[in-house]
Amino acid sequence: MQQPIRSSISTRGIVILSACLVLSVITVPCLAITLTPGASQTGSATIANGDPVYIQGIATGQPVNGLQVWLIGYNTVKISNVAVNSDNTYSYELKPADTMNLASGQYLVLVQHPMMNGQFDIVYSPSTGQVINRQLGISGSAIFQLTSGGSLQSTDAASALMRAINSQNVDDTFATASFYVSPPDAFIHPIGDHAVGEKFTISGSTNLAVGDNLQVDVYSSSFVPTSKNQAVGFSGASGVVQVMPGDNGRNQWSFAIDASTFTPDEYMVRVSGITQDVAGSTTFNIVKKLPSTTPTPSASEVTTMVTTPASTTATPVHPTEVPPTKKSSLPLWCGTGALLSAIALIKLKKVDG
Repeated sequence: MQQPIRSSISTRGIVILSACLVLSVITVPCLAITLTPGASQTGSATIANGDPVYIQGIATGQPVNGLQVWLIGYNTVKISNVAVNSDNTYSYELKPADTMNLASGQYLVLVQHPMMNGQFDIVYSPSTGQVINRQLGISGSAIFQLTSGGSLQSTDAASALMRAINSQNVDDTFATASFYVSPPDAFIHPIGDHAVGEKFTISGSTNLAVGDNLQVDVYSSSFVPTSKNQAVGFSGASGVVQVMPGDNGRNQWSFAIDASTFTPDEYMVRVSGITQDVAGSTTFNIVKKLPSTTPTPSASEVTTMVTTPASTTATPVHPTEVPPTKKSSLPLWCGTGALLSAIALIKLKKVDG
């Protein structure tokens, strides 16, 4: 059994709570509890049906009658006595058979210490299903119904039990922890297509405890049983994997595949529990060759193309070419005056001659 991680605060799955009373200078017995669901190293507070739960801790004072452990949950009450070892440690296990048929939901574990008078002042009566306070009246008095008709619901019953042990006329003390039970599950992560000869890993998650075993089978969808005289065309793999620590209340598993002996086909994957009734399945494809893909250039690899506009320079005028002369824009009377002056000059020359 794994050594539980110790902590001074409540965490997921591994819970240590202490209850110590100090009166003047006299120290009375202290009680601590460590609850480890399954063998999980991560301390998940959720277990699957069929996984064990370990309850360990320290109880000083060497009580002769040991400790009383109460397990309260949906339609479930289990009360047991646990001896305290010489080194003040104690240990109690809920076996797989104890958790196999537990209904889904939250469960409270309460460890009760008899304290100074050496006897449990709050006890359970199997014949009536009642919880008795032995300090009330001559032979004790029933304080609430725990089982049978008229019993309190699990959360109310747990609260009533803690109030009873905390009452002023009772010197007992206790420590508590809780865990959740859910049906076992095993999921397979998406696999995708792979090529013949490729090596890859099939993985998934589960709420089974660390150390539990899972059977993983990978086989061709076209595989069918044949007679012993026929050639067997099996293509696939099979093996047992162990559940490993995960996070966020989920543990992990993985199975390595070498597809060098696989033929192109659709393949089935089935994962199932060895001792727990749990299974999951999916499919993926093995192809001859994965299609090649052209990588898309990143932003830093994109080259910006700049286009230079065509030249608009004018063609020069050839030296032998004379630009056309523009017509005069002088007024008409300017031209007529010049003509009259020329005629007068000619007549004058004739007279002189």
